[in-house]
Parts: sequence; C-alpha cells; structure tokens
Amino acid sequence: MENLGLSFIISFMILILFHFKRCFLVYLIFSVIGLLFSPIFYEESLVFLEEFNKREIPIVMIDSDIKNEIPHFYIGQDAFQSGYLAGRLISFAVKSEREVLIIKIAREIESTSVYLQRIKGFYTFFEDHPELTNFSFSEITIKDSGESQLTTAMFATIKSIFVPNSRAYIVAQFLEQHDIKGIRIIGYDFLAKNVNYLNSGFITFLINQKPEEQGYLAVQYLYKKLILQEELKPTHFMSLDIVIKENCTFEL
Repeated sequence: MENLGLSFIISFMILILFHFKRCFLVYLIFSVIGLLFSPIFYEESLVFLEEFNKREIPIVMIDSDIKNEIPHFYIGQDAFQSGYLAGRLISFAVKSEREVLIIKIAREIESTSVYLQRIKGFYTFFEDHPELTNFSFSEITIKDSGESQLTTAMFATIKSIFVPNSRAYIVAQFLEQHDIKGIRIIGYDFLAKNVNYLNSGFITFLINQKPEEQGYLAVQYLYKKLILQEELKPTHFMSLDIVIKENCTFEL
C-alpha cells in the first residue's frame, strides 16, 4: 500500500483488555491519519472514537458496529438481520414441537452491540410470525471455550441450537463426543473447526461474515477517503451468506 501513499501499523491483539488499551496509547503517540479496527471492548472503543474524532481522523470499523453520534464508517453485516435470518433457518421444515436453546459462549467482547443485536433479531423473527406456535426457547451462558460447562442434561429435549457467535464448534464437539444426534445447530463464521463440524453434520448452517473481504474493503475505504478525498457511505453492509455442507467448498 505504500505505492498508493499509505503505510500501516498492524496490531494483532490478544483478546485481553490490557492489550487493547496499550494499542490505543500507541496509536495516539504515532501520527496516524486513519484508524481501522474491530471494537472488541465496547467502553474502550468509545474512547477510541472520541479521541480520534477530536483529531478529525477517519475511522473504519469492521465486524461490529458501535451506533452513536461520533462519525465513523462501518463495514460488516447487519447484526439484527443476521439474527433474524438465523430465526428463519431454525423455523424451516418444522412440524412438531421444537425446543430451541440459545447458547451464549461469552467473554467481555459480548457486551458489544453485534452480539446483542443478533439475539434480538432472532427473537424478533418469531415475534413477527405468531403462527409459529410450536417453538419454545431457553438460554444458557457459559465462559469462552467452556465445553466443560456443558452437560448432556442440557440437551435432553433440545431440537435446535443457536450460537450467536463463532463458537458453534464448541457445542458441536460436545455433541459429537457424547454421540448426541438430531440437533440442528446454527452459528457464525467460516472457521476451520466450524467447517469440520459442518461437513460431519453436527452443524447445520453457518452464516459467513467474510472477514477477509471486510478487511479489504476497509483498507479501500481509507484509501478513497485519505488519498482520493472521496465522499463515502457511512455503512457498507456485507451479504448474509448461508453456508451448508453442500456448498461450503465454494466459500473457501
């Protein structure tokens, strides 16, 4: 990108608040003219926005959006609509009573709006379709990578599971290890572990967020804004791609 007049400081942050804050201080020291980041921690990301807005530095967020009055660009999925889509996928081809379990495999990151908006969108689908009376819902929250917190009793009557983040593979692995079959799992992200369980049949649907394309478009946004001085749309929503076993090879 230096040939185009831009150079980048790239930080790979472990998902720990201390590292996030340290990177923030580094960015303030350097004379950066643009910021591309994913708002991993909500409150600290608001500070990011406020400080860089004071300096009139353009900001592009990917993966998650923080909806406030501070000007910024967002490239990613509409979280509410993706949750709404997950609800529709759960409802397909269901004739009998169906119990749905929402498993929130959480870390501090899940205070961000994208996670909550997915769940809201999911419930809204069923609120908008009152004819779907044969569904009941329950929720559990476990810590990140917390397969040990799962029990077979949790799944005794469950027919479908919604995991509103990229960790559907944790649930799928547990079901595989305990030979629990006949449960439909819907999750997010085209991670290798998720794809493995998609191919083995323990995950039914994945909603692909195309993170590489998000990053590419975000860099393109900064180039157009900083170098070409173009006026840009504040939001660029990515398509909601449904991945199943039969089409996953085309997503690679």
